[in-house]
Amino acid sequence: MQVQIAPKPDPADLATRFASVRALTVALVAPLSDADATAQSMDDASPAKWHLAHTTWFLETFVLRDFVAGYTLYDDRFPFLFNSYYEAEGQRHARNRRGMVTRPALDEILAYRAHVDAAVLAALPDLPDGARALITLGCHHEEQHQELLVTDILHLMAQNPVEPSVWPAPRKVPVAMPARIGWIEGAAGIAEIGHDGDGFAFDAEAPRHATLLAPHALADRTVTNGEWAAFIADGGYAEPRHWLSDGWAWVKRERIVAPLYWEQTDGGWTRFGLDGRRAIDPAAPVTHVSFYEADAYASWAGARLPTEAEWEAAASAYDSLGGNQMDAAGPVEPRPSPGGPAFFGDVWEWTGSAFRPYPGFRVIEGAVGEYNGKFMSGQCVLRGGSCATPRGHLRASYRNFFYPHQRWQFTGVRLAKDL
Repeated sequence: MQVQIAPKPDPADLATRFASVRALTVALVAPLSDADATAQSMDDASPAKWHLAHTTWFLETFVLRDFVAGYTLYDDRFPFLFNSYYEAEGQRHARNRRGMVTRPALDEILAYRAHVDAAVLAALPDLPDGARALITLGCHHEEQHQELLVTDILHLMAQNPVEPSVWPAPRKVPVAMPARIGWIEGAAGIAEIGHDGDGFAFDAEAPRHATLLAPHALADRTVTNGEWAAFIADGGYAEPRHWLSDGWAWVKRERIVAPLYWEQTDGGWTRFGLDGRRAIDPAAPVTHVSFYEADAYASWAGARLPTEAEWEAAASAYDSLGGNQMDAAGPVEPRPSPGGPAFFGDVWEWTGSAFRPYPGFRVIEGAVGEYNGKFMSGQCVLRGGSCATPRGHLRASYRNFFYPHQRWQFTGVRLAKDL
């Protein structure tokens, strides 16, 4: 893992960040019962209890086990249960069977977290810089799992016939429909993209390199629920001419007629969220759509999806701390645009780019080298973060990736066009 941090990170600052990240994860599961935290709704999702334990196993394994002399594992059964995909760390429980682990119970996992937290904080002042870099990586890794935790809880609750809410709905102030999409002319010619080495980055964001951009423009906002409803009304899911072949086969096979969690009633379209089922907000960004749906909508709209290079070149001029991102435990949902271009928060934006290595990318030795490189096949890049991304986790070079059919994350659409 290529992790760029200060050569000698301040132990006190790192301890504060570590404690904050770890506390947010626990706060996110506070409304859940032991049964809620144990169930697994599909193969792509993991139980909340597993997320709590896996992020702890990561720290116990790569920091405490490897750098703290005399450290004894909390429970020698846990590496098998809570390893995710690290082949170098040996055998592990099958991903699609994580919901079968009814024991250890939720309170035991929380005790495991408390034990590892105390051990990390006690060891931190005397750890070498390499171990502190791994704690930094562990914090960013946990923030990724915080977003997955939120979206996995949402998917789980959506399977319940009574559609329970996890958090009460926040008070909403009516917002006018955003203006018609405007266009931001992008830079043409040679552009530099990729992480510049200043601060933390995941390995897939590097190395920084030159790429050629043709004349193009990007939409100044993402597509709204109201615009998506018009796509549906115009036969968007019934007309094959806008769809990629694999996408059309997916629509027919899975009987897809709308974004995930949408249902049509006599009163119109509704959506299920962490605050229960409610009418869609036509002014809010559409979310929970797959790459196939995003590409079909772009075709229907007479546009296309941006490349990740186009997106990054444009987004670099904007503040990655801005926009609707997750600041605390509670309901998260895309919100109507307050006006003006924004590139971070609300919904992850599908690009037309494949998740492949940048020129000069190298997978480093060791288990953490398995973090991203081995997934660079068959997946599509998303950019910009979402309402469930912890604030401070993002940057313009950040590359997220999912398979083209997946849509349980907060995924949406920004259009692009050639000039």
